[in-house]
This record gives sequence, C-alpha cells and structure tokens, in this order.
Amino acid sequence: MPGYRLFFCALAASALMFIDHRFTRMEDVRAHMTMVVAPIQWVVSLPSDLLNWGTLALSDQRVLLDENRRLREQLLTLSQRGQRMANLTAENTELRHLLHAAERREIPYMSAELLSLDNDPFSHQMVVDRGHRNGAYVGQPVIDAAGLVGQVTAVSAYSSRVLLVSDASHALPVQVNRNGLRFIVQGAGRYDALNVMHVPDTADIREGDLLTTSGLAGRFPAGYPVARVTEVFHDPGKPFAQVSAEPMAQLQRSRHFLLLFPPPPDDVESDEWDDITGLTSEALRSAQMVAPIADNQETP
Repeated sequence: MPGYRLFFCALAASALMFIDHRFTRMEDVRAHMTMVVAPIQWVVSLPSDLLNWGTLALSDQRVLLDENRRLREQLLTLSQRGQRMANLTAENTELRHLLHAAERREIPYMSAELLSLDNDPFSHQMVVDRGHRNGAYVGQPVIDAAGLVGQVTAVSAYSSRVLLVSDASHALPVQVNRNGLRFIVQGAGRYDALNVMHVPDTADIREGDLLTTSGLAGRFPAGYPVARVTEVFHDPGKPFAQVSAEPMAQLQRSRHFLLLFPPPPDDVESDEWDDITGLTSEALRSAQMVAPIADNQETP
C-alpha cells in the first residue's frame, strides 16, 4: 500500500509539473496559492520579530548608550556626505545643462522586509512582504543599503519572490565604474562570489574595481553598485581572463530592502533622445579627429 501511495504521488507531481510547464494559467493558480501561504509566512517570521524585540527590551543600558553613540556618529558622517552630495548634484546639473544633456530622473521606490529564504542550497531566492497590491511587478529591481540584491520573479497579492544576483541562473549587464568598460556578471551559486563573463585578456580591469549597473537591456537603472572585483587571473595562451567579484549587497544579512520603479524606456521623450544622440555623435567626431593626431605624436 505505501508503494502505491508513493507511485500516485510521483504521478501527480509529474502531471502538475507538466501542466505548469505547458499552460500559463497555472501562474494565476500559483498566485492564489501564495495568498493562502502568506499568513503562514508571517506567522513563521513572528518568533524572529519577537526575539529581536525581546533582545532590545532586555539589553543593558550601557549597550544601548554605546549603540546610540555610534548611530549619532554615523548620522553626522552621513549628514556631512549628504551636504557634499547636494553640492555635487547641483554642479552636475549645471554641467549637464551646459552640455545640453538630458537630466536624470529620480527613481521612485517602496520599502520591503524579508519574510523567508529559500531552503534549497542550489537556489538563491527570498520572499518579501510586498505584492501586486502594493505595486510590485515581475522584473522589478531590488536593492539594499549597499547595492543591488536582485529582481522580482513572481508576485502574489501580498508577497513577492526575489531572485538574488548570486543565483547561478541570474545575469545582468554591468560596467566598470573607473573606465566604463561593459561586461556581463553572472551568479556563481555562492553568496560571496560572482563571475564576470567573457573578459578579454587585455581588458583594463583590476582588483578593487567597482562594477555598477550599466542600464542596458532596460531592466536595471544605471549607476547602482553590483560588485567589487576580487580576483583577475590571466591564463597564458587563453583569450579571456578569469575575473571574480564579490557582491556589494549584504545578501545573507539584510532584512530591509527597496523595490525600485524605474521609468520604462518608452517614457523617455524624443527630444531627450535627440540631445543624447547629438552629444554622442559630437563626442565620436571629436574622438575621430583626436585619434590621428595622437597616432602621429606617438610615431617616432
């Protein structure tokens, strides 16, 4: 009898996987099932929240005073950086006006909190407490205080599933912040490592370089930190170098995140595109004029 039960369970599981693979209506069923599971996820996360509250309530007064002092110092540091940032932002805006370049838009966002992590060691995913009733959508970028976390892959009414950048199936276009070189970063299946793909052996990329989102493909807005290069290995005789990087986001420690709402590419006005293409064409013409002069100067 147990053997028949196992056989029927395996048969039912295979049938459900086949139906899920061939028919798109199962996505609605999955979304409704996730709505049923959402209260269970909240109940599961409740002990952790109570433990954090109890730890804070029972903390020693000296510990609280030291933490308060550190937070005040951090607030002063961030305030000083914010003052400098305001000055740099104004200067950048003035320079962009002088160059007739399109202004960068502010990206709206909403906060989210971690509900659960995937128990599968070969899948780096998490569930956050924002769903389509809050405006979340599939493909939405997710960041934490340090950098890019990943993107939303499934949405229900009250929660969303996020695929982390460290997952082996995740890849995104990036650029080197130092010189603008563009590459593809893919997850390595580890929380502390990413692979920079197809890097030519002669490319100017070094240990310590910051990799940021390039804005290509229209999924992630440009300029958000993704990873920092930790190793560049040149194998003699091979055309590509092996480059490893460490994610900037605290993938295993962060509990609070931001879900971004970047404007779609269709929202960019035509005159802004004309400004961008005109500036690019002018820069290319200048580079073409400067290149022969540089070659003549280098020739002995």
